[in-house]
Amino acid sequence: MSEVLVATQAPEAFASGASGARQFWRRLRLQRAALVAAVVVALLVLVALAAPLLTAIEGQDPTTYHPSLVDSARGGVPIGSFGGISGEHWLGVEPQTGRDLFARLVYGARVSLGVALAATVVQVFIGVVVGVAAALGNRWVDQLLSRFTDIIVAMPLMIMSLALLAIVPSSFPRPVLVALVIGLIAWGNIAKIVRAQTLTLKGLDYVSAARLSGWGTWRIARRELLPGIAAPVITYAALLVPSNITVEAALSFLGVGVKPPTPSWGQMLTAADVWYQAAPQYLLLPAGALFVTVLALTVLGDGVRTALDPRAASRLRVGTGRKREAKA
Repeated sequence: MSEVLVATQAPEAFASGASGARQFWRRLRLQRAALVAAVVVALLVLVALAAPLLTAIEGQDPTTYHPSLVDSARGGVPIGSFGGISGEHWLGVEPQTGRDLFARLVYGARVSLGVALAATVVQVFIGVVVGVAAALGNRWVDQLLSRFTDIIVAMPLMIMSLALLAIVPSSFPRPVLVALVIGLIAWGNIAKIVRAQTLTLKGLDYVSAARLSGWGTWRIARRELLPGIAAPVITYAALLVPSNITVEAALSFLGVGVKPPTPSWGQMLTAADVWYQAAPQYLLLPAGALFVTVLALTVLGDGVRTALDPRAASRLRVGTGRKREAKA
């Protein structure tokens, strides 16, 4: 559904330069839900970037074991109330190891957000290159790239990721590997969107005028076509980020994603599935962080889509009243 909504966006949404950008920000500001989501996302990014500073203020780090803070006689349950929460450990400690939960949570945000953003960049880059090349190439190039894109789209992402991550040596940096695997497998849909949009733009008068003036194919693509496809690409990229966070968490949960001792929200959930009764905060904290992050990014992505294409109504009606939309 999201691919269809993105593909139907108006080519002129980003074509008017500075005035178009001002209109976009004005429409986005009228959507309270999108603004709240943007604030939440900004805070999450700030926490991820400031993880070393925050853990230094707490006086902890994500890898140091504290065996004295867990009860070995009870299987490693944290000592104290609410999972060992104290002035030294703001969110308690991890069962069995005694590692600080706050430190692992904020460093886990770095991994989850970083992997998702890096994977999105790889997907967008490959998708735009393949989509534009297919639309501007001759019939054989278009057919070849289109069939290859169809194969990529048909590939099951999780199964292919599991296979590739299982055979790569463990010495390769795992967050980088996860981002590359997701990006190299899941670029097919954005390539199809870019191809369809580029084929539409090729028939417009200003592109024909540029061709008649003697411009080369790639100069036309750079100067005339890429600005026209910016709106659907940005929109779809905003919707890809929460999806990639979920995929990274699922891969880490299955044990083929980010490896210990590097913290990751999905990895924390893997170890927490047997502690939900003895230490529920160990499960609830990373699960809640994932839920809030994915929800905020989804709402923000929907707001960006609606602001770029005012003719498309938001699927999230909270904070998008009819009067404000008409005013935009």
